[in-house]
Amino acid sequence: MCSNYTGISCSRPSRKPVDMEICRRNDYIEISELDPFLAELLRQIPVSTDPDGVSAAEQRLFSPPAAPDEIEICAEWKLYVKPELRRLFQTATETVAADLEQLRGNEKAFANRTLRIPSKHAEAWLSALNQARLVITAKYDFTDRELCDHYRSPIGSRRDLSLFQVNFYGFLQEFILRELDGWDKRSEG
Repeated sequence: MCSNYTGISCSRPSRKPVDMEICRRNDYIEISELDPFLAELLRQIPVSTDPDGVSAAEQRLFSPPAAPDEIEICAEWKLYVKPELRRLFQTATETVAADLEQLRGNEKAFANRTLRIPSKHAEAWLSALNQARLVITAKYDFTDRELCDHYRSPIGSRRDLSLFQVNFYGFLQEFILRELDGWDKRSEG
């Protein structure tokens, strides 16, 4: 089952809408016919997961499980859970970065227009995409209204591009989740 993701609610000056095809092939999620613009957004996933000293982004990624006055619970969380979350997030980001090596190369010599994500890496991709979305949203302080405006166009600023990234990464998460559900149902049957 393949989905064409054409004209992804973005127009760039003097350019056609960006395109790609995404589908499950055997034990992979395959993203093909990648426009160089979308390939670059994919390559930015690992760097986008870094909260880079933005306290709002840190807070989104590492929200304590209780109110600050629950001192003991928060201290245990900080001591035991937060380091493990960091490790899990880092491992997911490293997996995604390794998968993205398939897309290396400069834009002019963009030969490989296909990315294959092994199904065993799907959870890492979901984690990294979620991290990136949370960090970008916190860095730009997007409102719920902005996040729900999927038809915002054109991209005229870094903020617009970042909002587009959040929505693009959300689309990828949705597709991966659907495919994971399909793999689970196939293995049960």
